[in-house]
Amino acid sequence: MNHLFCFGLGKSARTLGRLVLAEGWTVTGTSRSEEGCERLRADGFDAVVFDGETPMADIGTVLGRVSHLLISAPPGPDGDPVLRMHGPDIAAAASHFAWAGYLSTTGVYGDRQGGWVDEDSELLPATERGRRRVEAETGWRAVEGLPLHIFRLAGIYGPGSNQLVSLLNGKSRRVIKPGQVFSRIHVDDIAAVLRASMARPDPGRAYNVCDDEAAPPQDVVAHAAELLGMEPPPEVPFEDAGMSPMGRSFYAESKRVRNDRIKQELGV
Repeated sequence: MNHLFCFGLGKSARTLGRLVLAEGWTVTGTSRSEEGCERLRADGFDAVVFDGETPMADIGTVLGRVSHLLISAPPGPDGDPVLRMHGPDIAAAASHFAWAGYLSTTGVYGDRQGGWVDEDSELLPATERGRRRVEAETGWRAVEGLPLHIFRLAGIYGPGSNQLVSLLNGKSRRVIKPGQVFSRIHVDDIAAVLRASMARPDPGRAYNVCDDEAAPPQDVVAHAAELLGMEPPPEVPFEDAGMSPMGRSFYAESKRVRNDRIKQELGV
């Protein structure tokens, strides 16, 4: 039986999980609390607690029943929590897996001042989050025998989390930083890429998961406002935006990300 185990069941992993549940798979995911596990079970998933600080009990038995493994938990200041707590357990079970995936970020490429990157570009992270992702990718690649695929995700949007919702909630802003562009990806397209990779494994491969056209963030806001028949919010210079450190870190990088590989190799 096909059994997908997800370390972390965020939006991307849940979307993939619902896709394969409909195909008759078993899907198990982790949550940081028992309350979170209850919510996952209500959605049809099996669930176990993993808080990133304490090893899971009986992990060897759990992984022995798994055919496909997805790691979507982000690394923290102490590195990748799954690798730190259960790297040896995953290595011991690696021969059972038909496929393993790690959800990374296009932040590993750093700032290219609007230039293009592809999967063979040098990894030059410009932020602490990007550096952690490079370290995590390196660590997962070193797990012997793991049929690993790395997915570098652009900015994620989808139901309940997009510029339409932000505009309707009055939270959207058009922050202007000359030359700034972002690549994006819909959560359903992430699931489609992951599912296509599971059907066509190529261990060791990395994939950029993004849409066709990087765009200035203010243009996306303006387009969303047009779709809603609203006036777009006023433009605000980046220097005057009073953004949080997290928000400013997103604007520290500008690049265009090529997605040819998911089209040519996975048919997405």
